[in-house]
Amino acid sequence: MKMFFSVYKSCIKTALVQATAYRLNFLLSMLITLAFNLLFPLVTILIYNAGAGFPGWDFSEVLLIQGVFTLSTGLIGMTMDGLVWATMQHVREGSFEIVLLKPTSPLTFLISTNFDADSFGLLIGGGALFIVGLVFADVSIAAIPVFIVLFAAGFCVMAGMNMLMAATSFKWVGNSRIPEIFNSLMNFGKYPLTIFPAAIRGFATFIIPVGIIAFYPANALLGDWNLRTLLPVIPCAIFMLFSIFVYKRMVRAYEGVGG
Repeated sequence: MKMFFSVYKSCIKTALVQATAYRLNFLLSMLITLAFNLLFPLVTILIYNAGAGFPGWDFSEVLLIQGVFTLSTGLIGMTMDGLVWATMQHVREGSFEIVLLKPTSPLTFLISTNFDADSFGLLIGGGALFIVGLVFADVSIAAIPVFIVLFAAGFCVMAGMNMLMAATSFKWVGNSRIPEIFNSLMNFGKYPLTIFPAAIRGFATFIIPVGIIAFYPANALLGDWNLRTLLPVIPCAIFMLFSIFVYKRMVRAYEGVGG
């Protein structure tokens, strides 16, 4: 673990130096990424300005959920999204042998060397939305520790899904649509789960728990939590450990170019 953080720290510094070598390109990339992902809060603003809204939810509360969601996706975009596409590319081109020769595990190497500095724009935008939601919503200060734990659990879910999607590359080369499908499913996490039918709420809670990404952490901040609220943290952590195991197991199944 100490080696992982040491390698990761060095790779982050390298990625930031590379990104800021062309400052205008770095700035424009961040702004484009931010603008694309802030379209859904704009839709929410239009809905509430038109006199409509989500039943049982104030505008500031929905904005809080969407701020947490943007923060989460920005964090996972910087740290884990590159793993999926890098694994796919190496398997298709038959260059994964180079990764295997590195003096660290393939998972550590690919996560560390694919840090995406452009996602800083999402963190900035998500932080701004989150702060606005905190200012105008009636939040519970006592729930901050619970929020942090649930936020970490959401990160575990997204990190685990990225590792599983990357792991499929070793046996299913034409799998580029899987990330697109998962990103579509993540859209349910942008809004309060209570506005959806029971079947969708169950799916987003127990099958592919995208609700843990933003809804449950934000809902805890709004005062709706108890000790049972923390129970999903356990399966989320187990899911991430299982994903690490699957990825490492699939690395051993690598057979050369084309998977």
